[in-house]
Amino acid sequence: MARSKMKKIRDVPAEAIRAALYIRVSTDRQAEEGYSIEVQTERLEAYTKTFDGDVQYELYIDDGFSGASLERPAMQRLIADAENGVVTHVLVLKLDRLSRSQKDTLHLIEDVFLPHNVAFVSVQESFNTATAFGRAVVGILSVFAQLERENIYERTRSGMQKRVEAGYWPGGGGVPFGYDYDPEKGILVPNADAGTVRQIYELYLQGYALQTIANLLGLKYEKLAAQILLRKTNIGIIEYNGVEYKGLHEPIVSRETYEKAMKLHALRSAARLTVPARHLLTGLLWCGVCGARLRYQKWGQAGYKLVCYSQQISKPYLVRDPDCDNETIWAEDVEAAVAHDLLAMTADDVGAADAAVSVTETLQRKKAVLEAKLRRLYGLYGDAGDRVLLESIGETRSALAALEEKLAAETTRGSLSRDAAAAREQLRSLRGTWPYMDAGEKRALVVSVIEKITVTHGEVTIDYRF
Repeated sequence: MARSKMKKIRDVPAEAIRAALYIRVSTDRQAEEGYSIEVQTERLEAYTKTFDGDVQYELYIDDGFSGASLERPAMQRLIADAENGVVTHVLVLKLDRLSRSQKDTLHLIEDVFLPHNVAFVSVQESFNTATAFGRAVVGILSVFAQLERENIYERTRSGMQKRVEAGYWPGGGGVPFGYDYDPEKGILVPNADAGTVRQIYELYLQGYALQTIANLLGLKYEKLAAQILLRKTNIGIIEYNGVEYKGLHEPIVSRETYEKAMKLHALRSAARLTVPARHLLTGLLWCGVCGARLRYQKWGQAGYKLVCYSQQISKPYLVRDPDCDNETIWAEDVEAAVAHDLLAMTADDVGAADAAVSVTETLQRKKAVLEAKLRRLYGLYGDAGDRVLLESIGETRSALAALEEKLAAETTRGSLSRDAAAAREQLRSLRGTWPYMDAGEKRALVVSVIEKITVTHGEVTIDYRF
């Protein structure tokens, strides 16, 4: 019986037994007796001495890798060497060291080892694939390895579920930006980056574009700023498997701040999707002379002018007056006028929403009174059948119908007023941020607050949505 020894198996004679000793230790089992790298190595080296002939071997060690996947450095090297004829035998201490996946185990044996004449040996289970019995046993044992992996997964998932229900961080992923994980308490703790998180919300609510925010704060890309902005962890919420739980960790920003940012984000996103346009004011421009629309028209190398469609022969269906004499005007001048007006606006009308709500409540009380009166009249009429009562019923019904119509209009106005108040709140902090907004952000803001822009012989009139 020849003595086995460790050597680069690529350098040994082709007739020699070239054994790959595969050793895997996962992070959660590293300290377990019988699974350490040293123990596995010692037992596999001892097994090589049972072969007849010249035996050479090489260690393939994956330290700290799970058996749930084949994406392991040493495993990938082993697969390549098996397919290239470098090894003749693969030895493991136990089947689950190779893989905990039934599918992966069978793939390695049936698709990698056997087609390339590589014998697979599991020392502890006392079988090898050189025999039909050994191949059958591999299939059976791989089933149990898969079962154990799934049991571990279920236990882990159940433990995580209980943790998040109690408000603890589940782990198993990256820690959110702005927090550190305290393993002793099991919760997230704000770190030095929490100030950056707060700045993202502050700048966003001031009107800055996410790309600009990313540049100002030294973040790698716009998407990262968006991810941080949308993350509910910042307000003390833990999201797990699509369900929200109240976390034990300290919020970085208030819920009020977060909700304001989300409303603004929804507004900007909707505007981007619904009103894509090449130019800032497309779709908002009208001729003050004939009532037709205005269009952007390239004017040589100087830029764009706004031209009335009535003065265009290419689209006759848009012509309102072929004799329209409205003057063309440089588009950038109108855009500058709009920007100046936006920046000059105040929040003087913010209280209009509250006023509208107050009117609506008054009308609702009047409606309740009329409805009660109508019920009483119906009751009296049913008992007496009086003609005067019938006329009173008709008058009350008419009054109620008129009131309901007024109430519907006032409710709509109140809703618009509240939207307008929100828009003005955005405009209030717009000064100084406009130059930093990208074209899409400017377009979204303009469309959200402006209903119509009328240009008449160089004069610009802006109709706002409030």
